[in-house]
Amino acid sequence: MSTTARKKPPLRRPDAVIAAERDTRRRRLSWLLSAAAAVVALVVLYAVFSTSPAKNTSSSGTSYDVGSPGIGKTAPAFTLAASTGKQVSLSDYRGKNVLLYFQEGLTCQPCWDQMTALEKSTAKVKAVGVDDIVSITSDPADLITRKTKDMGLTTPVLSDPDLKISRQYGANQYGMMGTSRDGHSFLLVGPDGTIRWRADYGGAPDYTMYVPVNKLLADLRAGVKS
Repeated sequence: MSTTARKKPPLRRPDAVIAAERDTRRRRLSWLLSAAAAVVALVVLYAVFSTSPAKNTSSSGTSYDVGSPGIGKTAPAFTLAASTGKQVSLSDYRGKNVLLYFQEGLTCQPCWDQMTALEKSTAKVKAVGVDDIVSITSDPADLITRKTKDMGLTTPVLSDPDLKISRQYGANQYGMMGTSRDGHSFLLVGPDGTIRWRADYGGAPDYTMYVPVNKLLADLRAGVKS
């Protein structure tokens, strides 16, 4: 007779216990996935808001963005064909305060009305320290020339058909037409070529394409002081 003890078969765990453990592992995995998704969402939100332009509401009640390049940065150089029939460069205004006005162009009548209003308010514009105004849009130079003549405008309007300069200024980020056209942006470039003030009015949700001159100049005056 053998003295070796017969091995007992391993005890089978109840199906209920196995099912409970499986459910616990499934819940733990689901929680880990949810936590990971939340972390990713927070990272995305941080990236969006940390790169979004600052929003300003002036004492005049006008809301506007401040894009990039912003205040204190060197204004990108340019030379573009103008409605005057000449080539105009930013360097032509060295030693002056020049207000760059990026606008949507021929499809935006309020943009041209803005220019008319500014020309009619030349004394007020000069009083806040602006020596000259130059407008930039993406329409062809010949059509811009015809438009300025039809409206009797003397402000030089520059043609940037491929948006090369507009992109350098980030001015095509603030309009109703996506990035295919400029919005309604103003930048004051100082005598040394440094940006002294910037306001991008054309962005969402309002898509403002006309700013009353008094409000515009009040924003400029407040921005330069600050």
